[in-house]
Amino acid sequence: MGLFDFLKKGLQKTKDAFFGKVVNLLKGKKLDDETREKLEELLIQADVGIETTEYILERIEEKDGDALEALRETLLEILNFETELNEPDSPPFVITVVGVNGTGKTTSCGKLAKMFADRGKSVVLAAADTFRAAAIEQLKLWGDRIGATVIAHSEGADPAAVAFDAVSHALARNKDVVIIDTAGRLHTKKNLMEELRKVHRVIKKKIPEAPHEVLLVIDATTGQNGLVQAKVFKDAVDVTGIILTKLDGTAKGGIALAIAKELGIPIKFVGVGEKEDDLKPFAPHAFVEVLLSE
Repeated sequence: MGLFDFLKKGLQKTKDAFFGKVVNLLKGKKLDDETREKLEELLIQADVGIETTEYILERIEEKDGDALEALRETLLEILNFETELNEPDSPPFVITVVGVNGTGKTTSCGKLAKMFADRGKSVVLAAADTFRAAAIEQLKLWGDRIGATVIAHSEGADPAAVAFDAVSHALARNKDVVIIDTAGRLHTKKNLMEELRKVHRVIKKKIPEAPHEVLLVIDATTGQNGLVQAKVFKDAVDVTGIILTKLDGTAKGGIALAIAKELGIPIKFVGVGEKEDDLKPFAPHAFVEVLLSE
C-alpha cells in the first residue's frame, strides 16, 4: 500500500468528521465572516488548537483568494519540515525513543526496528524502560520476531546502564542501529527528565554526537494533552522528531498541525494501525492531500 492510500485509510475518521466538512465549507469561496466562524469552529473541534487555528485563519485572509487553496498552502507551510532522519555517516545510528507510558512507545520502538531490519540493517534494541517488566518483555518479543538483539537488565535496573551496554554492544559488533526505549512516568516528571538526561550523557561517553535522533511518541487521541506532554519533553531533552501514533483511532488529526506550529518539531513518523508495518515515514504533502481531497 502506497503512503497516500495508507494515510487515506488511517485518516478516514478525521476526514469524515471534520476535514470533509471543511472542504465542503470552503470549496469555491473566499473567506467571509460567516465562513470564517464556521471554519474556526471545525478546526478547533479537530484538535488544531486555538493558537494554530488563529494563525491559519489569518494566513487565509492574507492570501485573499480561493479559501480552500489558501488553506492547503497554509497547512503545507506549517508542516514544511525536513523529515529525513539524522543518520550519521558511520554506524551505529543511535535513536532514543521518549514519551509518556501508554502512547505506544515500546510498540513504536519495535515497529521502527522492523523498518530498519526490512532494509537489511542490523538492529540493537535497548530495554531502558526498566520500571515496567511488561515493556522489557514486549521488547524481547519484538527482538525475537524481527531478529534484533535485545539488551536488557532486570526490572528496576539503571536505565543509563542499559543504554550504555546497548551502545557498547553495537560498537563492538558493528551493528547499524540502536533503538533505546525509555521510561515514561510523567507523574514523577522531574526524576524522569533527569533520568533521560543521564541516559544521553552516558551514551555520549561512547559516541559524543549520539543520540542522533530523539523521537517523542505522542498518542494522537490525547489531543491537546499531547501538546502539553510534548512541551515538557522538549524543555528537558533535545527532541528531534515526533512519532504520532493512533491516528486511526478517535483522533482528530489536527493535533499534527498544532504540534508542528507550536513546537516547531518535525513529525517524522505516523502510526495508523496495530500491524507491524503500520508505522510509516511522515509525508506532509500526502497528509494534507488526504485531509483536503474532495
